[in-house]
Amino acid sequence: MHDAYEAISLLEKLPLKIESITCHDDILLVGTKESHLLQYRIKRKSGAAGESKFDVQLERSNKNFAKKPITQLSAVPQLHILISLSDNVVSVHDLQSFNLITCINKTRGANLFALDVQTQKSLSGEENHVLRMCVSVKRKLQVSFWKNRSFQDLTEMNLYDVPRCMCWCKESICVGFRRDYFLVKINSGDIKELFPLGNTQHEPVITKVANDRLMLGRDNMSILIDSEGQPTQKNPINWTGIPTQIENNPPYIIGILPKFIEVRTIETKLLIQQKELQHAKFICQGSGNIYVASINFIWRICPMPIAYQIRQLLENHEFELALRLAEMTDEQDEEKQKRVHNIKNLYAFDLFCQHRFEESMQIFVKLGTDPSHVIGLYPNLLPHEFRKQLEYPKKPPDLEGGELEKALSALQDYLTQKRNELLSDISKESNKELSTIAIQEGNTTIKSKKQLSQIIDTTLLKCYIQTNDALVAPLLRLKDNSCHVEESEKILKKKEKFSELIILYEKKGLHEKALHLLMKQAARPNSPLKGHDRTVQYLQHLGIKSWKV
Repeated sequence: MHDAYEAISLLEKLPLKIESITCHDDILLVGTKESHLLQYRIKRKSGAAGESKFDVQLERSNKNFAKKPITQLSAVPQLHILISLSDNVVSVHDLQSFNLITCINKTRGANLFALDVQTQKSLSGEENHVLRMCVSVKRKLQVSFWKNRSFQDLTEMNLYDVPRCMCWCKESICVGFRRDYFLVKINSGDIKELFPLGNTQHEPVITKVANDRLMLGRDNMSILIDSEGQPTQKNPINWTGIPTQIENNPPYIIGILPKFIEVRTIETKLLIQQKELQHAKFICQGSGNIYVASINFIWRICPMPIAYQIRQLLENHEFELALRLAEMTDEQDEEKQKRVHNIKNLYAFDLFCQHRFEESMQIFVKLGTDPSHVIGLYPNLLPHEFRKQLEYPKKPPDLEGGELEKALSALQDYLTQKRNELLSDISKESNKELSTIAIQEGNTTIKSKKQLSQIIDTTLLKCYIQTNDALVAPLLRLKDNSCHVEESEKILKKKEKFSELIILYEKKGLHEKALHLLMKQAARPNSPLKGHDRTVQYLQHLGIKSWKV
């Protein structure tokens, strides 16, 4: 868990009872049981020691806005209107003046409405806003669209019960009843049963998480579906209680529970935070601002600085969520990419420490991480003096037995891919320095292509010696093999790979060393090079121009 939000109290012990809230820009609108509409302007100010606080000004208190409790409010700033539900009828007011534009008499008997606002661009680049509204009137759905300052009828559908909640999803409306959920197709009128609600003592909860995805509550779970009613995630999201409302604020979802608000993630289903807010009932967001209210209290839910959250997440090894946040920062592209690459490197390192070697190597390949830093994760593959200069977020795991074999296999695939990339790069831009990044910031990276080629090929030789020595000779025969002579010589001698050592000498033009070794091995009865046949063969292939003494 980490601190994703802070809850800042805006209003306490309001003398009127809150029935509904909505917001836009820096305006918070509050509908009350006493039928008053309150307009607050919320402005951030800098407090002492950098503490975040807000100036809260009551700009208007309209006592004549309605005659009964204002049970639902929704601001549509794109069209400069405010839609409300009071006395079981839907009304439309001007968002600035609160003057009544229209009272939709056809909606008398309504218990709730749901809005869908879509922005469309014309060929000239001009933005047009399309507003659709669905109103629940007893056991009917009335669907209309906004045009010429009034709502025009679109369609009407009968239902088996009175909806308790509704939400648009593309060309469908998801409806929650007392016992179950249904999906209603606007164009065809088809009604699809989804699943039962669970414990019928609790109200249904529907939340839009994307234009084509919804989240439906079932007891203490939230189930994700698409606009066709199909599940989009194998496992549901589990809450510690039963949420009464949920708001999507990527990468988080915020649920209102009886004693606190709870913050979770959708994809990874992590519990992020619990913040005690007694008796919270309502939540709304607009223009990037989130408000939560109880009957008499209102709080602003403010995201903590992303850099602060990322530091906490990295400490908790929550790299995937840290990456999502890093992608959301307002930094310059260069700084953002640097941060993202750093997090990905730390993530790949963490995967390696979990022995998820293939996944780790795949990330290192994509990032362009310095291969010498990747090799340094393994024991005894880099020269000791070189290896001790490298630092990592923590000590890499000690590998042995089957785990070491798995790790070496993943490294071989990684090095083979990096080798091919490097050869291709050398052929294209022979004078350009390498550009690689470090696993741990502050480590020096290798700029020389020749040096890196030596490290890659020498490490491949060491890997093959440990895992599949039949691959050693083919590596050494490669025309472009860059194995470091002294290091490779030491390894091959230690393992008594004299035939392979001859290949190394031959390819590096060290013919005197090769012939000396052949003569020495020819006299050894147990050597694969005993006798003079291999020496004769070597001399036959050795051209006069190649001879060195």
